[in-house]
Amino acid sequence: MGFGAPGGGWVASGPTSVQANAQAGLPYANVPGHLVGRVEEVLDREPNHPEPEVAFEQRRRVVRRFSLRSFLWPHRRRLAVATLLVMVEAALVNLGPFLVRIGIDDGIRPGDKSVLVVAALAFVAAVIISAAAGYARMAFTGRLGERLMYELRIRVFSHFQRQSLDFFTKEKAGVLMTRMTSDIDALSTLFQEGLVQFVVQFTTLLAITVYLLFLNVRLTIILLLLVIPVTVANTLWFRRAAQVGYLRVRDRIADVLSDLQESLAGIRIIAATNRRAHNVLRHRNVVNEHRRANLFMARAQSAYGSSSEAIGIAVQAVLLLLGGRMVLRGELSIGELTAFVLFLTRFFAPVQTLVQLFNQYQQGGAAITKLRDLFDTEPSVMEAADAVALPPIEGGIELRDVTFGYDPDVPVLHDINLRIAPGEVLAVVGPTGAGKSTVAKLITRFYDPGSGVVAIDGHDLRGVTLASLRRQLGVVPQEPFLFNASLRANIAFADPDADDAAIEAAVAEVGLSDLVAALPHGLDSPVHERGTSLSAGERQLLALARAFLAQPRVLVLDEATSNLDLASETVIEHALDVVLEGRTAIIIAHRLATAMRADRIAVVDDGRIIELGSHDELVAQGGHYAAMFATWNSVATTS
Repeated sequence: MGFGAPGGGWVASGPTSVQANAQAGLPYANVPGHLVGRVEEVLDREPNHPEPEVAFEQRRRVVRRFSLRSFLWPHRRRLAVATLLVMVEAALVNLGPFLVRIGIDDGIRPGDKSVLVVAALAFVAAVIISAAAGYARMAFTGRLGERLMYELRIRVFSHFQRQSLDFFTKEKAGVLMTRMTSDIDALSTLFQEGLVQFVVQFTTLLAITVYLLFLNVRLTIILLLLVIPVTVANTLWFRRAAQVGYLRVRDRIADVLSDLQESLAGIRIIAATNRRAHNVLRHRNVVNEHRRANLFMARAQSAYGSSSEAIGIAVQAVLLLLGGRMVLRGELSIGELTAFVLFLTRFFAPVQTLVQLFNQYQQGGAAITKLRDLFDTEPSVMEAADAVALPPIEGGIELRDVTFGYDPDVPVLHDINLRIAPGEVLAVVGPTGAGKSTVAKLITRFYDPGSGVVAIDGHDLRGVTLASLRRQLGVVPQEPFLFNASLRANIAFADPDADDAAIEAAVAEVGLSDLVAALPHGLDSPVHERGTSLSAGERQLLALARAFLAQPRVLVLDEATSNLDLASETVIEHALDVVLEGRTAIIIAHRLATAMRADRIAVVDDGRIIELGSHDELVAQGGHYAAMFATWNSVATTS
């Protein structure tokens, strides 16, 4: 692959991903030929999935705070069906000891075989029916659980999409990934293995208690008096420890994923600066903090689980002693004692399971807390409740008395007043950190000014819908982002409905035709994530083709040529002439060669516009811009 140079030559940039795959014996899309048939078989069996219903808007909403109850409430009818199946399963699966009592006292002792046979058949029937109910319950709750997780993942992703740019500046990508992966997985485990099993075990415990009361009220009351106070005290202690511990675990796993994501994203600079060993040490420290948080919870779980088990064993011993004495006194039959002991064994099985489930609940509760905090975060750039659609614009832009700071207490721009006529190309120049890119971010309403007004064609941007605004704006950043998709999909990203003719016209206009023709699959050739298989010039040309295809009325180029060599810049400048024709444009420029092509130039320094005029006017003034131009001209002449 190469990038067209002014002399018609090509600058080599290595094989494309398609070429590399072909050399490795892999066809397009990286699917080996012998697996294609299997892939098609899987797709044939795949059911139709309806489009998700996503409530997406960027205006302030009144919604219930996220909680387990609000999460499950819309599915209460399905949960009621699942609960009914659980009750049937629990009642039948625990009928066994009661039938054993009947078989012993009414069948074996009097020698009545018919009662024994009926009891045995009833036992078998109860097992079969409970197994069927269990199968239906697991299938039903499994589908419901996947549906809930599906909806939650869509909701979290949609919430990310609603957020303003400052949200992603403050939050690490790894932390956000944790919300989408680890936290949702913990909540999935809580529902599919926790809440459902909680209902199963609680219903089982309730059914066994009823059976025990039916067998002997006195022994059952002693059982409850021995178990409940100690278990409650033990559980309250564990709850306090778990609330702190699991929140710490969730924070530490977020740190692990955040450090991992940052290391993968910066692997080139890490390798170039020989920092791999240092990064391993740093990641080891981060993982060690996660290990410590998990060890704290492991110790708490061990203490809680072992003490609960000891309570159960001690209570069983006491009740066996008391029950034996009652049999010797004739107050209890041998069949009733046998059934009571069998029930007693089953009584502590759900108690132990509930102990483990409480542990899962604490993990899920920590995840719910993190997700609740996420959903409570509203976008800083909010669409007004009475916002109207922005009509087709001519492109006149005005900033009136605009002051802004990313931190409200530290202004970046001070009292900016600027008018840009429709169709005018304005270049914004100045030293690094002067506020050039901030001006562009306010015009595109990535941020709202702290005071003052930003308007297009007289419409205050805070009074129009974001969708109608962004449809008429185009942005080409310094580092254009390309997705892991085909060239066609990347170019058509801003206009997915564009036909092939429009895409090919955009490719031709910006000078990409030769590049596309040289690829094995043309526009269908895949692009690696972030466009790493392309040169900087090629990525920038693709971004310009994307902007040209969208046909915006206002185009913002944020230092779009600052990272290019001179040969690539020449080609990009030609493409810019095509893209900017007839449009209002704001060019944030480091290179004066780009700024000189603009109709006017605004010089920004220390958050203020200190000079404004055409290139010739500013040079004639002999001010700040003239000094910049003289320095640039001397360097260009020397080189």
